[in-house]
Amino acid sequence: MATRVRWLGHACLYIESAEQRLLIDPFLTGNPAAACKADEVDADYILISHGHADHVGDAIDIAKRTGATVISNYEISEWLKGKGVAKVHGQQHGGAHAFAFGRVKLTLAFHGSVLPDGAYGGNPCGFLLYLNDGTKIYDAADTGLFGDMRLIGEEGIDLAILPIGDNYTMGPDDALRAVTLIGPKRVLPIHFNTWDVIAQDAEAWAARVRKAGKTEPVVLEPGAWLDVDASKRAKKGQLRSRPRSLKRGTRRRK
Repeated sequence: MATRVRWLGHACLYIESAEQRLLIDPFLTGNPAAACKADEVDADYILISHGHADHVGDAIDIAKRTGATVISNYEISEWLKGKGVAKVHGQQHGGAHAFAFGRVKLTLAFHGSVLPDGAYGGNPCGFLLYLNDGTKIYDAADTGLFGDMRLIGEEGIDLAILPIGDNYTMGPDDALRAVTLIGPKRVLPIHFNTWDVIAQDAEAWAARVRKAGKTEPVVLEPGAWLDVDASKRAKKGQLRSRPRSLKRGTRRRK
């Protein structure tokens, strides 16, 4: 099965690849932009980029319900153990590990990481995913612009996922510079319009990306899917305005 990505609102992403389901930063409960409810999501793996409540979100409840393995930095993984999560895998920046769907490397991210109960959450990270079908996805998560994004781009990124909301992360101007540094085939903006303080015109930003270079911007509505194929451009008509269940047994067939 080809890799595909669904944006569930804010920074929450759902990825299907090699019959594995990945859920990143599962902030659904209390998220005004959420495309579905936490109990509608199944996952084999949950990835947490940092400790803020709008990224840890429903990870504990979903992990306990589904038996998913949670991947994060070491500090968050130890905190999750203390919360009763049975399957966790801790990494640190620059380190990579192989899983059933492919390899995950933790990248730098310039942000904070205190956990919802005030505990120390270690350093925030982004994720570089080397999926088994050859697809490479870079989820920058919450970060400001940094020069080493150019090094990440040297990996040959098929899809970069970048925050554009400003205030807490990169804004549109720095996110545009990030696209230039990374040089991905396609870019997906996230972490905007959840609240007024991070309101942005994603279509206007996409037009700037399109004008600036060869990267193809893809703007999704919460709940919409993107097929990630390194050899093809995005297909027309693939956006979905209504969320569907992500429970096992309800997956769309081609």
